[in-house]
Amino acid sequence: MRRIILGLVVLPMMALGQTLEECQQAAERNYPLIRQYGLIEKTTALTVANIQKGWLPQVSASAQATYQSDVVAWPDEMKGMLGQMGLNFEGLKKDQYKIGLDVQQTVFDGGAIKSQKEIARKQGEVQTAQNEVNMYQVRKRVNEMYFGLLLIDEQIKLNADLQELLIQNEKKLASMLKNGTAAESDYQNVKAERLNVVQQATSLLAQRSALLRMLSTFCGIEVKDALKPNSQLSIINFQLEGQRPELRAIDAQLKLADAQEKALDAALMPKLGVFAQGYYGYPGYNMFEDMLSRKFSWNGMIGAKLTWNIGALYTRKNDKAKIQLLRETAETSRDVFLFNNNLEQIQQNENIERYKKLMADDEEIITLRSSIRKAAESKLSHGIIDVNDLVKEINNENAARVGQSMHEIQMLKEIYDLKYTTNQ
Repeated sequence: MRRIILGLVVLPMMALGQTLEECQQAAERNYPLIRQYGLIEKTTALTVANIQKGWLPQVSASAQATYQSDVVAWPDEMKGMLGQMGLNFEGLKKDQYKIGLDVQQTVFDGGAIKSQKEIARKQGEVQTAQNEVNMYQVRKRVNEMYFGLLLIDEQIKLNADLQELLIQNEKKLASMLKNGTAAESDYQNVKAERLNVVQQATSLLAQRSALLRMLSTFCGIEVKDALKPNSQLSIINFQLEGQRPELRAIDAQLKLADAQEKALDAALMPKLGVFAQGYYGYPGYNMFEDMLSRKFSWNGMIGAKLTWNIGALYTRKNDKAKIQLLRETAETSRDVFLFNNNLEQIQQNENIERYKKLMADDEEIITLRSSIRKAAESKLSHGIIDVNDLVKEINNENAARVGQSMHEIQMLKEIYDLKYTTNQ
């Protein structure tokens, strides 16, 4: 019977299993958020490319038709004098038309475009760092499912051992009942206890199946079995040295603040540009001729323009204060994270030491419980104790074995939780 029970459990495990590291790597590749890296990179590249186009000539076209209440005209006295000379100057028409083109080319911008590109890149780095923070949490979720699966596997194995032990005692009581040395209720008591353990096995197998499906779905691979990490893994005092992605995200925010501060300096610099303007319409630049002929004409202008907008001075002090507040907020976040992270390390190290101490006594407790159980079986055969005492000792031994397995798995989980806390 024990071989059948173990066969049902071990056969699925005979297939190649996956280590914790393999599951973590597979989960990171499978997690939908992994696509966010490519999206951030493309968005940043497009933003920088758009900003770079600020160096290209800025071209605008326009068309205009107006009717004015008044226009430039000769005084009536002068018109009369010119009329006597045979010259007819009617003046400009009140309806005027223009179709034009305006070209602006930046020559010097004081570093504004460069600082805008740098800000765009730093914003992309902040988004990437934050995405790393979210992706890093995948490891913790895998840890929870993986060690939960290991714990259930240990419970299933111990459940099979318990069933085998109860079956042996059930057979022994059946023989004693046949010989008249045991009551039927004693036999039924052990059988009922065995069936109860069988029900526990059914529940454990269902939990294992569900957890295995969850882990496989999360990792994007078919997880055959969870391979227990080396129980002799050395315990070292992990130290956090800036490896956590949360700290890199804070560093990225500080670099963004530096880029924003440089942009404030660029905003105060003068801007130099050249331009060209041209239009076809009426009136043109030569108004005297237009007052005489009233014809459409081509008109053009080229030049250079120097501008210096000192309006940024009005808000510069407040803008620098806001950037400094962003820095202080980021540094505060760093202090809070390091404080909480240190507390987690202390707790995890203490838990590891506690489980090591518990495991030091587990083997002796199991040996003692096994001896007590065997003595109880002998006493039952001689009628010294009843079957309830035997069942109690069997359960006590099983509880000791379960405790040993739980202590080992929980210590391993604490070790890997500490590795997660320090990103080792």
